[in-house]
Amino acid sequence: MVSTYIDYNLVTRDMKTSLQRTAEQTLVARETQYYKDNIGKITSVDEFMDDYRLYSYAMKAHGLEDMTYAKAFMKKVLESDLNDDTSYANQLTDDRYRNFAMAYSFSQATTVVQSDAQEEDVIGLYKQTMIDQEDAVSTDTAYFKAVMDTVTHVDQLWQNDKLKNYVLTAYGFDSKYMSYEHFKGIVTSDVSDTTSYVNTQAAAYKQSLQAKIDAITSTASAADLANSSSTAYKQIAQYQSAINNAPDYTTLAAAFNFQSDGTVAAGEKAMTDDQKTTTSTAYIFAQPRTSSSAALATKSYYEATMASVTSVSNIKSNSTLFSYIVTAYGLPSSTLTSTFENIVTSDLSDANSYANTQGGEYNAIYKKIAADFNFQADGTVASGETAQTAAQMTSTSNGWMVRYNDKQDAADETLISNFQTLIQTVTDVDSFLADTKIMSLVLKAFALEDEGDSTRKLKKVLTSDLTDPKSYANTLKDSRYTELVKAFNFNADGSIGTPTLAQSESEILITAKNYVLEKSQFGTEDDKTKATEESQYYSSTIEQIESLDDLLSNTRLVEFILVAHGIDPEEVEPGYLRQMFESDLDDPDSFVNTEPDTKYRELVASFNFNTEGEIEKPDQGIQTRRGLLETEDLYYNQTLEEQKGEDNAGVRLALYFRRMADGITNAYDILADSALLQVIQTTYSIPEEMTNADVDVQYDYINRVLDIEDLHDPEALEKILVRFTSLYDVENNTDISPAEIVLSGSGGNGISADTLLSLTQLRSGGY
Repeated sequence: MVSTYIDYNLVTRDMKTSLQRTAEQTLVARETQYYKDNIGKITSVDEFMDDYRLYSYAMKAHGLEDMTYAKAFMKKVLESDLNDDTSYANQLTDDRYRNFAMAYSFSQATTVVQSDAQEEDVIGLYKQTMIDQEDAVSTDTAYFKAVMDTVTHVDQLWQNDKLKNYVLTAYGFDSKYMSYEHFKGIVTSDVSDTTSYVNTQAAAYKQSLQAKIDAITSTASAADLANSSSTAYKQIAQYQSAINNAPDYTTLAAAFNFQSDGTVAAGEKAMTDDQKTTTSTAYIFAQPRTSSSAALATKSYYEATMASVTSVSNIKSNSTLFSYIVTAYGLPSSTLTSTFENIVTSDLSDANSYANTQGGEYNAIYKKIAADFNFQADGTVASGETAQTAAQMTSTSNGWMVRYNDKQDAADETLISNFQTLIQTVTDVDSFLADTKIMSLVLKAFALEDEGDSTRKLKKVLTSDLTDPKSYANTLKDSRYTELVKAFNFNADGSIGTPTLAQSESEILITAKNYVLEKSQFGTEDDKTKATEESQYYSSTIEQIESLDDLLSNTRLVEFILVAHGIDPEEVEPGYLRQMFESDLDDPDSFVNTEPDTKYRELVASFNFNTEGEIEKPDQGIQTRRGLLETEDLYYNQTLEEQKGEDNAGVRLALYFRRMADGITNAYDILADSALLQVIQTTYSIPEEMTNADVDVQYDYINRVLDIEDLHDPEALEKILVRFTSLYDVENNTDISPAEIVLSGSGGNGISADTLLSLTQLRSGGY
C-alpha cells in the first residue's frame, strides 16, 4: 500500500491539476454541467429543492450531503436573512449552514426603486444642475456679448442656435415656434415706421381677432352676450384676451440695427452696447431661478434707483425696491408697505416708537431697518440728505446678496424632502411617472424638463435594458436618458427590480464578513472594532462604484477586497490586479484562470464587471459568479477527498484539514469537528482518553501543542500535514514497502527516508 504521505503529496504538489482531473471525470463533468446550465433558471427555494440534481450537487459541495433529506430544515436556512444576527442560519453553531445560505441569494436581493447610493446621486445631480443653470447664465451672457459684435448679417444670428436662443429667451419667445422669415421680418423692421413688417403684422393679427369678435357680436343675441355661461360670451372673452396678450415683437425689433436686407450698415454694429445690456438684463431675469447674475443686476438697479429716492412713497410704489428690502432683511413675504413705512419713519430715540415696540420676533430687524434709512416722520428725506448713506446701502445690499436665494433653497429642500419620502411609496414605473413631485425633481436633475417628453416615452426609457444595444434608451443616443435608466431599478415589465451594483448584495455581505474575520481572528478587541468600522465603510461605498476604474482608484477599497480574499495588499501591483479583472472568467487560458492562486479568480468573480471594466447586470439568478465558481470548486474538492478516502482515509482527512484550515480561528473550531480533531490528535499524539476530559481542558491542551496561527501560514500548515500523514500510517498499522519508504524521501519538500524508516522500525518493534 502506498503511504499516506506519498499519496497526499502526489495530490497536493499540484492541487490545481488534481482538481482538474477530478473535474474531467465523466460523472463529475456531467453533474457540473447540469448544475451550470440550470442554476440560473431557479427563482425560488422550492424550485431549487425540487430539482434533486441541483440541490444534491450544492449540498455535497458544501459538505452537507448527509442533510440532503432534511428539506424543511434547509429551507429555513436558505430563507434566513444573514444581515439579522437572530435569523435561523446565524443562530446555528455549524458555519456550514450559514456559508451555504451565503452561496445563494434567496434573501439578500432587495427589490427597491433606488438604492441609497442611487438616491444620493440623483439628489446630488439635481443640486448640481441647479448650480450649473445659474453658472450658465453668466457663461451664456459672456458668449452673447462677445459673439454679437461679430454679427454683420441676420443670417449669422439665425444660424447660431446659441445666440438665437439667447435673444429669443430674453424677449419671451420660443425658438420652436419662430420661423426664419418671421424672425428676419421682425429684426429688420423700423419700429418707427407704421408700415414696417413688425407693425403691420401686429396690427393684422389684432385686426383678425377683432373681426372675429365683431362677427360674434353681430349675430349673437343680447342675452347671450350678457350671459357669462354662453358660448358667444366665452369666445369673445377668449379673443379679447388674445388681443390683450398679443406678443409684442417691437421690443425684439428695437434691440437690433439690421437694415431691411438683413445687413448692418458700415461703421455700425448689429447691437449697440446699450442694446446688448438691455437684452442681457432681460435674459437674466427671464430665467426660472434667480441667478447670481440676476442678484447682482438687481443690486445695481437698487443702488442706482435709491440715489433718487426722496420719500417712502417712492419705495412703496416700486415693487422691485420694496421686494429687495424685504428680502435683504429677511422679513416675511407678506410684509405690507404700510408696515415698512411705519418702521422707517420711527424715531429710534423714542422708546415708544413703532420700530422699538412692534414686530415681535422681528423687532430686532425692525430696529435695524429703521437705522439703515433716513426718512423723517412725514416719510420724506431731509434737504441735503439721502434716503441711505453709502454705508447704509452697503448694509442693505449685503443682506440681499446673502438672502436673495433663500426661498429657492427652501423650495429645493422641500422638493428633495418630498422626493425622498414619495420615492418610498412607488410600486411600479406607472406610479413613479404619475407623481408630479417626484418627476419635477427627476426631470430637472437630468436636464429633461424642457424636452416635453410624454409619459409613454419616459416609460419606454425607464424599462430599457442598457445591456441591449437595441433597447429604446440606447437607440436615443442621448446620455441623459441612459443615465436616467441607471438611476432607477425598473424591470422590463415596469415592476421594481434590484440595483445593478459593482457587487451584488450577497457578495458585499460575504466580502465584509471575510474582511472582519481576516482582521480580527487573531487580533485585539480594538482590531475587531476597526475592522467592523472599515466593513461599514466598504458596504456603503461599494454601492457608489460605477466602473472598474472607480474601484481601482480607491486604494482603501482595493486593500479591503484583497484582505477579504486572503491576499496581502503589499504584494499586489495595481496593474496586476487590473489584468485579473480584465480577464475572461469563461476562458480557461485567460490571465486570471492561469494564475496559480485561485483567490484572484474568486475575487474577480465576486464583482459584476465585464472585461471592459463596466458593470453588467448579473444573470445567474440566485447565485453570483463567485458563488457558482465556489460551488464548483467545493464539489471538486469534496469529490477528490471522497475518492482518495476510499483508498486511504488518512489522505481524505489531510485534504479536508488542508481545505478547512483557513477558517479555523480557535481550538473550539477543531473540537467541534471530529475530522479536524482526529488530525490534531494524530499529529500531536494526543491520547484518546483526552476526549473524555472537559471541553475547556481539551481546549487548553490543544493550544499548548498547536499555535492556531500556524494553520494560516501555508508553510507551517504543510509541515503539520506532513507530520500527520507520516504518523497516521504508524498509528493505523499501515503496511508500507521499503521501496516506497525510500522513494518518499526523494521529494524536495517531503519527510526524509531515514525518518520514515525509523517510524517503521518503531511500529514493527511494537511501540
